[in-house]
Amino acid sequence: MRITILALLVVSALLVVPFAASSGTVYFVTLILIWSIFAVAFDLVFGLAGMLSFGHAAFFGAGAFVYGLVMQALPDQFVLAVLGAVAAASFLALVAGVLALRLSGIYFSLTTLAIAELVFFAASSPLRAVTGGEDGIAGVPRPVLLGLDFNDDRSFYFLVLGIFLAVLAMVATLRQSPFGKVLNGIRLCEIRAEQVGFNVKICKAVIFAVSGAFSGLAGALLAGLIMYVNPQTLHWSTSGDVVIMTLLGGKGTLFGPILGVAAYEVLKETVSAYTVHWYGILGLIFILATIYLPSGIFGAFARPLQRLRGRKE
Repeated sequence: MRITILALLVVSALLVVPFAASSGTVYFVTLILIWSIFAVAFDLVFGLAGMLSFGHAAFFGAGAFVYGLVMQALPDQFVLAVLGAVAAASFLALVAGVLALRLSGIYFSLTTLAIAELVFFAASSPLRAVTGGEDGIAGVPRPVLLGLDFNDDRSFYFLVLGIFLAVLAMVATLRQSPFGKVLNGIRLCEIRAEQVGFNVKICKAVIFAVSGAFSGLAGALLAGLIMYVNPQTLHWSTSGDVVIMTLLGGKGTLFGPILGVAAYEVLKETVSAYTVHWYGILGLIFILATIYLPSGIFGAFARPLQRLRGRKE
């Protein structure tokens, strides 16, 4: 009940942001919402199903590139561009998942990293004529949807916020669904799940594809926000960032990755204003958070609430 009230307060605050904040702040919060979609998508594989992927940048970047290419060719086809980004990222994730799931543990993680690096190399060199290589794709237009022009940062913010809330609702439903319970069971004990009769590999491949679809959606929205497709979206460091964000906020929870994204981005903006070595300082903060907040930021707040509820009962 307390979490529901808190969520309503946060949503109310997000609705007020465009009217009360500066244009730069609106842009910054939009960026947080987009990365939150990516982190929530990644946690479906990491926190819910128990698979550590180092290659989710491939799906994030694939969505961004497909969206950018479609929007440049057909500026008035925003829905088609988003659907194309989601489909391409989901298909790539399914293929990557099927290949990587032949292995387990650290070997699975390294295989996802290798696949992502192959995608990064393909976009940088063999497909340079299409992707622009290291230069990327510039001049990606903002959408015009249902007669509404989203070129303004504030109007685009509302579009992203609506998609963010829809994704959050879908992910929350998936987590509470029978399929979500099966994935949680697989994470807890894969052998027992197989003995009960579930096809573990198919379940993992499906959630990998679903996670890839949401990751591609986040990539498409990022391309729309910055109006540019950056090859950095395909780089291994992007995968590392989303892992850090998820762990910092609290893996295996719906709101943990969102808190992790917000904390990471705020720290990044604050520290980078004082030193060019901000990445090293963030690394130190992450190490300390891992030691003293093993359940993440969300876990640190959730435990006292659970204890308080237990006392009242």
